[in-house]
Parts: sequence; structure tokens; C-alpha cells
Amino acid sequence: MKIVIVDSSRVGLKIISSILEHQGHEICTFTDGSDAFDFIRNNLDVNLLLTGLELASMSGFELCWEVQLLSQRGRQIYILAMSSDHDKQKLIETLDSGADDFISKPPNEQELLARLRVAQRMQLMQEELVKLASLDSLTGILNRRAFFDRADLHCINANEGEALTAIMFDIDHFKRVNDVFGHDIGDVALTCVVGSAQRDFGLFARMGGEEFALLLPCTAKDRAMEIAEDLRADVENLKIETPQKPLRVTCSYGVSEWQKGDTICALLKRADLALYMAKEGGRNQVQFGQHTVKDCVPERSTNSRNICYVS
Repeated sequence: MKIVIVDSSRVGLKIISSILEHQGHEICTFTDGSDAFDFIRNNLDVNLLLTGLELASMSGFELCWEVQLLSQRGRQIYILAMSSDHDKQKLIETLDSGADDFISKPPNEQELLARLRVAQRMQLMQEELVKLASLDSLTGILNRRAFFDRADLHCINANEGEALTAIMFDIDHFKRVNDVFGHDIGDVALTCVVGSAQRDFGLFARMGGEEFALLLPCTAKDRAMEIAEDLRADVENLKIETPQKPLRVTCSYGVSEWQKGDTICALLKRADLALYMAKEGGRNQVQFGQHTVKDCVPERSTNSRNICYVS
């Protein structure tokens, strides 16, 4: 685990760090609560906070509260507070401030390790619950709700000047696949299409039925069009074995680029309109949506790669 330890005593930090490092944990120590919080906020791989309550600049209660708010935004951070004061009211206040558990200071080594094992079990359970709540049960990628929840940070970065593009796509004539081959084969087709598109691009989600979305941070229009075309070609080359005969499917793609003042809904709307035009233009092609939704009428592609750009 990656553990942040915060305490006003440097001697105490050294003793606790030695115990936990010996168990293979990665340790980061702080004497200042504000510095610790900034580190936790900017390092998404922190698993656990072990903090004293008597700190400079930010009290342990405040630190527990702020880190607990981070945990409510999709991060799993277990908070273990410690204090030499055995006042029950302080214990209650600590737990109410967001701490998951409490330990006396200085902590007994065996008790400390036992409480960390509890933290690990709790985090495993939380991770499993998050997966159940955020992943599509058939394809294993993000569901619609999780996609929008996780898109917020990318939208903030885009408004600050970072490139951001979106791709919407769906399977052509998918109803026909279900009607001819059955829904079981339709499910196989969905998972095969997802498997062909699962790369380290950004956020990838099933938006419903046979429709999917990709959000591509740090990716400008030209590269997004290339990615969409690569995905189109990969799907076109899929050969899905069925009891009746081999099944081949294609997908249509719409691409949009973030404009200053956009929202995630506006970005996806333009991509969706471009997808619609790809369907109208003959399917199995990539289209790019214009900057204004009301004028979003992409031109049909005439080249061999099915990519089209709109000025």
C-alpha cells in the first residue's frame, strides 16, 4: 500500500515508517497537514492516511474531513487517526470527521499491522463495489454513469487549454444481427467489438445498447480521426464464429473536438450528430462534427480511408 503518515513528531514518524516499510509498504511522511493533503490530492495512488490530530496549519480533524471528501469522489482512501489523548469525545469527533478507524499513539506494532490488514480488506471490498457500480456487466468497460462522473476532470483540463476529443460509435444494423443470429451471438458481437477497441486511449464506455463512447484527453482532432479510422478498420476485419456461419460486423463513427466553453454533453452531442451523418452516408465510415451543434452537418468522405474533415 502507499501510505501517507502525518504527525508533529519526527521521531514518531521515523518509528512508524520503519515498522511499515519493513512490511513492504511505500511510505510518505509529513509534519504539516496542509502539505500532506496537497500530496494526497495530487497522487491518486495513495491508499491510506495515518494521521495524528495535533498538527500545524491544518488540524488532524480538518485533514480527515478533507481527505474523506476526496474519497467521496471515487477514490478509496482509508483514514486511520491516532492520538495519545484517550478522551472519548475526541474519538467521536475524529470518527465524525471522516476517519475510518482510531488507534492510540504511539501505536503498538502488532495492533497497527492488524488495523492495516483490516484497511486492506475494506479496500478490496470497496473496489469490488465500485466495479459493480461503474462497469458494464457484459463488456467490462465503464457504464454511462461512471463515464460522466470521470469526465469532469478532463473537461476542467480542456477548459484550461488541454486538447480533448470524443468518439461516438455503434454497430451497424445491430438489430439484424440479433434477429438473424440471436441475442447470445449479439452479446458476443458486442464483446468482440469492445475487445478490438480496448486500448489505452482514455475513457471508454458503453452508453447503452450497441452505442459506445471514447473520451480522448490530450488528443487533437487529426489524431482522433486516425484513431477512429483504425478502430473502424479493426472492427471490419473481425470474424465472429457462430453455429450458422461466420459473422462480420461494421461500425460507424462520429468525432468531435472540445471548444472553449463546452460541456461534456455538448462535446458528445456533436460526436453523436456526426455519427448520425456517418449512418446516413452509408455506414462503416468516420465523420467529424462541426463546432456548432445546430450547423453540425459533416461532409461525406470520398477517399479510400472513409475519413472526412469539415472546416
